[in-house]
Amino acid sequence: QVQLVESGGGLGQPGGSLRPSCAASGTFSRIRAMGWYLQAPGKQRELVANIASGGNADYADSVKGRFTITRDNTVNTVSLQMNSLKSEDTAVYYCTADFRRMAYGPYFRSWGQGTQVTISS
Repeated sequence: QVQLVESGGGLGQPGGSLRPSCAASGTFSRIRAMGWYLQAPGKQRELVANIASGGNADYADSVKGRFTITRDNTVNTVSLQMNSLKSEDTAVYYCTADFRRMAYGPYFRSWGQGTQVTISS
């Protein structure tokens, strides 16, 4: 019931910046948190950053000081400002949303299709 569409990935250069964004749409009562995960080839999916509805954010150690997650609750979007890019940031990045369909109902996890981020000289 929540569709997530990522955009803004693509090809970046070491030391450069990218800003993928994700838009949520559908029928839901509330989105509690939104986040970004990455999956490198042959590796498990892992958390990059997560942001609660109130604005509190958590980051993986590997991106602290370089990435900033923000969200706009009025339009149900989340963005990931990626600065000081490194080749090891190369991965597929997935947007997530934790939502409930009605007040006090159970929460569900929705995943986007993923957007490729490639960092190369």
